[in-house]
Amino acid sequence: MRVIPLVMMGMILAVGCGGGDEGGEVKLGQSIEDAVEKADEGKKRGGRTVIQNKGSDTLVNVAQAWAEEYAKVEKNVAVAVTGGGSGTGISAMINGTVDIANASRKMKDKEIDAAKKNGVEPIEHIVGHDALAVYVHKDNPLSEATLAQLKAVYGEGGEFEKWSQLGVKVPGCDSDEIVRVRRQNNSGTYAYFKKAVLGKGNEYKLGSRDMHGSKDVVDLVAKTPCAIGYSGLAYATDEVKMPCIKKDDAAACVNPAIDTASDGSYPIARPLMMYTAGEPKGEIKTYMDWILSDTGQCIILKKGYAPVRAVTCK
Repeated sequence: MRVIPLVMMGMILAVGCGGGDEGGEVKLGQSIEDAVEKADEGKKRGGRTVIQNKGSDTLVNVAQAWAEEYAKVEKNVAVAVTGGGSGTGISAMINGTVDIANASRKMKDKEIDAAKKNGVEPIEHIVGHDALAVYVHKDNPLSEATLAQLKAVYGEGGEFEKWSQLGVKVPGCDSDEIVRVRRQNNSGTYAYFKKAVLGKGNEYKLGSRDMHGSKDVVDLVAKTPCAIGYSGLAYATDEVKMPCIKKDDAAACVNPAIDTASDGSYPIARPLMMYTAGEPKGEIKTYMDWILSDTGQCIILKKGYAPVRAVTCK
């Protein structure tokens, strides 16, 4: 397997991989064939293999944890991790500038078509599960919400603009205005919430506060009594509150948790994925197998997500 580090020098430096005469970099004007030969030469001379991993901000913390732990297992393999959103990672995988794309949503049909036109056969690997939590300020008395209520808050044409319409009075929110916080549109979290809550063909209301990262959503809600937001379960803090969610008025209200993400009982549970261009081989396959091993799955569990199967961790 030839893993060619094609992306930003800053990423490679961040994981301690040298360049220069050791090979493994594509320079301006250098052909892919030359880069492959140079990368192999560098490997023979003791250089490290660099696996480029980019995408979902939901997964970025656990991806970094995987990379750091794997460096202790495979001394000659470095995994360079960056975020930027699921769409960014998938696009980079399609264009051949990363080896693994992290995603908190499935690839869209148009992305699969674009990949195939580029000679890429995307392979999906489910590496964990997440409960996409709804966050409100810790002083907000809201304890539960239905999917229909969330749609009325976030969806285009939805009638809920005031907290009083949800039957609560929020301390510190004198305006009674619901301040909607969401992810930017290159985010898999943005896309998954839109599909699961707003429904096919429906759009978000205008006027939301769009945040670049998952942590940013939670931080803003924590500082804003009038706010409501959504983000991965692993980003919960003591400064915010997570109401339980009901599929409809007659359904049980389910709390976002590792167990309810794993068994799918939480209404906004979702798989977490990595995509590769074709079936992984060589060092990439070894790394993917390690992620799905007990060691890798215990790391995702400790980071606040549900593993793909039951594991016993130390």
